[in-house]
Amino acid sequence: MLSGLYAQQPRDITAYRLAEKEQISLDGRLDESFWSKVNAATAFRQQEPLEGQLATEQTSVQIAFDENNLYIGARFYDSDPDGIKAFQKRRDAVLDTDDTFAFILDTYNDQRSAFYFEINPHGLMGDGILRTGQGAEVNRDWNGIWRVWVARDDKGWSAEIRIPFMTLNFDPKNDTWGINFLRTIRRKNEITLWEGYKRNQGIERPQDAGKLRGLSNINQGIGLEAIPYAITSQSRVRNDPEKSMEKQTTFNAGGELNYNITPNLKAGITINTDFAEAEVDDRQVNLTRFPIVLPERRDFFLQGANVFVFAPSSNPNPYFSRRIGLQEGRAIPIKHGARLIGRIKNTDIGFIQTRTGESGELPGENFTVGRVLQNISAESTIGAIYTRRDTDGDSIPVRETLGADLNLSTSKFLGNKNFQFQAFFVGHSPTSFNDSSSNMDRSVRGFRFNFPNQPWEAHVSYREFGVNYNPAVGFVPRIGFRRLQPTVTYSPLMKRSSILRELSWEYDFEYLMLMDWQPATVNHAIRALGLRFETGDFINFSFLHNYEFLDFTFDILRDGIFLIPEGTYQNRGYSIEASSAPFRKIGGTATLTNIGFWTGRQVQLDADVFIRPFTGLNMTATYSYSNVNLEQGDFKTHLLRLNSSYDFSPWVSVNFNIQYDNLTERLGTNSRFIWVIDPGNTFFIVHNHNWQRFTDRFNVMETQSIMKLAYTLRF
Repeated sequence: MLSGLYAQQPRDITAYRLAEKEQISLDGRLDESFWSKVNAATAFRQQEPLEGQLATEQTSVQIAFDENNLYIGARFYDSDPDGIKAFQKRRDAVLDTDDTFAFILDTYNDQRSAFYFEINPHGLMGDGILRTGQGAEVNRDWNGIWRVWVARDDKGWSAEIRIPFMTLNFDPKNDTWGINFLRTIRRKNEITLWEGYKRNQGIERPQDAGKLRGLSNINQGIGLEAIPYAITSQSRVRNDPEKSMEKQTTFNAGGELNYNITPNLKAGITINTDFAEAEVDDRQVNLTRFPIVLPERRDFFLQGANVFVFAPSSNPNPYFSRRIGLQEGRAIPIKHGARLIGRIKNTDIGFIQTRTGESGELPGENFTVGRVLQNISAESTIGAIYTRRDTDGDSIPVRETLGADLNLSTSKFLGNKNFQFQAFFVGHSPTSFNDSSSNMDRSVRGFRFNFPNQPWEAHVSYREFGVNYNPAVGFVPRIGFRRLQPTVTYSPLMKRSSILRELSWEYDFEYLMLMDWQPATVNHAIRALGLRFETGDFINFSFLHNYEFLDFTFDILRDGIFLIPEGTYQNRGYSIEASSAPFRKIGGTATLTNIGFWTGRQVQLDADVFIRPFTGLNMTATYSYSNVNLEQGDFKTHLLRLNSSYDFSPWVSVNFNIQYDNLTERLGTNSRFIWVIDPGNTFFIVHNHNWQRFTDRFNVMETQSIMKLAYTLRF
C-alpha cells in the first residue's frame, strides 16, 4: 500500500467478529487466543521528528466486536520500558505530559467528523468530538461511556478498550468507518501515526484517516438513557460584613432523559438542571476596555456543543451558552429544558429549548437555539443558526438572531495542501421597543482565507461588527469596527540538528477601524525568532507595536482615579515567552511583556509552575503580575491561583483550588471529591469557601457544601 515515502491510498483494517464461544477477559494483556486471528494495523510512521520515517518504537492495533461492543487491542512496543512517561490518571487530563495512544472513529465515514479517544499507560481516559471545517479541533467536553484496561511488561505496555455501540452515533447500514491511530513517545518527543503522518495532516483530520471494514449486525439497544441525580447542599452567606451569616439547607433532585429517535438522532429533556459539580471560573484581572469571555463548564450545554460552533475564528458568537442560566456569574435556576442533537442523512442539527425561573428581581425567560449544518461536496459545509430570547413581562421585546455560515475546504490544493474559505453573516431583531437602528447596525459579516500547512501557514480575514450588534443569546466584547487581519508563519524543522527541533518566524498584523474607516487599533506582532528544542522546551522572542485611538475617557480600574483621556496612543515593546517540556516533574511557562500602555508603560509577567513529585499528584501555581506606570499614577496588580489534585486512580480524585487578586481582595477556595463509581455513574462532594478583605482582615462571606449523585441507566 506504500509507494515511496508516503501512502498513496488510505490503508484499511478489518474488524473481527467474535464467535459466540469466544470470550474476552478485559485486563489489558491481549492473551486471548482469538487475537491471533485478528488483522493488525502496524507500520506507524513519524510526523515528528523525521516526517514519514518508520517509528522508532512500533505499535500494533487490532479490532474486534460483538453485537454490543467494539473492542480495541493495542500493543505499544518499547525498547526502554523504564522510560515510559505517565503522570496523569484523572479523566480528560491534558496528556502532553505522557506517552499517549489516541484514535478517532469516523462512524459516518464522511471525512468531516469523528469521535476522539485517548489513553495513557495508567489507563486514563480522555475523549471528545472532532469536527473539521473552521480548522480541525477536538471538543473535549463530550464524555462518552467506555472503559480501558492497561498492562505493562518487559516489551512495553498494552491496552484493551471496550466501547459500547450505545455510546456512538452511526448509520447501521454502513459497514465501513473511518479510523486512525496516533502514538506519542514523550521522552523522544516522537509523534507517530498509522495514516495522515505528514505535518499538515494528523489525527484531527478524518479526511486523512484509514478505513475500518467489516462492521455488521451491531446493536444500539432501544436507545433510551435516563440520568437521574440527587443533590443536597448547606450554605452560609453574609451579605453585610457587620451582620451574621444566614444559613440554608436544601435538597433537590432532577435529571435527564435521552432517547435515540434514530441511531443518528438523540432527543433529551432535563428537569431541575443543576451544575453544582462544575468547576469554578478562573479569576481574571481585566485592564482592557472590553469584557472578557469565560468558558462554559456546565455539562448540559457542553454535550453536543460542537454542532453549535459558528465561525469560531471570527468570533461573532451569536450563541454563547453562558447567557442561559447565568447572570454576572450568579446561577439562575433552569427549571426544564429540551435538546435534540444528531444527523439526518448529510445534515447535522442541534436544538435547545430551556426555561429559567425567577431569581430576585430577574424575571423568568425562555431560550431557543437552533442550528443546521449541511455537508456539501467532499469537505465543505453550509449552515444556519437561530436564537430566540423571550423575557417574562412586556418591558422587553422578543429578541431573535439569525445567521448563516459557509465553509469551503479542500486537502488537495496545489496537489496535497490544505486550503479553506469561510464566510458568515449574523443579524438580530431590535433589542428594545425604541431601538431604531438599521439592520446593518445590528449585524456582523466577514470572510477568511486559511492556508493551514507546514512549514508555511497563513490566513487573512476581514470582518465588520455593527455599532448596535448585541445578540440576546450571544456574546461580543467589541462592536462598531471593521477589521483586517493577515498572519503568516514559517516553521521549518531542523533535521540535521541534535539540539533544535524547529525554528519559527511569524508576522501578525491587525488593522481595526471604526465604521467610518478611521483607524482605531493597529497591532504589529513580529516573532523575531522561535526556538523549539529536541527536549520539548521552547522560547519565543517577539517585537510589538500598538496604536490606539480612544474616543472616550477610559477608567482602567473602574475606580475613578486612573482615567485615560481621549486621544491617540503609540506603544512599542517586546515579549519573551518560554516553556519547559511538559513531561518534566518540575517545569512551567512564563511570558514577560514590556510595552507602552496609554500614557505610560506596563510590565506584565504571566507564569505557570507545575510540580509532579510522583504519579497522581499534580500541583500548579499561576501568577499574573502587572506593574503599570502612568502619568495619572502607578499601580500594581497581583493574581494568584493554586490548583492541586491527587488522583488515586482514573476513578477517584481530589481537587483543591485557591484564588486571590488584590483588586477585589477576594480569597476563594474550591474543593472537589470525585468518585466515578462506573462510567456514567458519579458521586461528587464540593465545598466552596469565600472571604472578602475589609480593612486589615478577611471576613468569611460564603461557605457552601454540596453532595451530588448522578447515575446513568441505559436500555
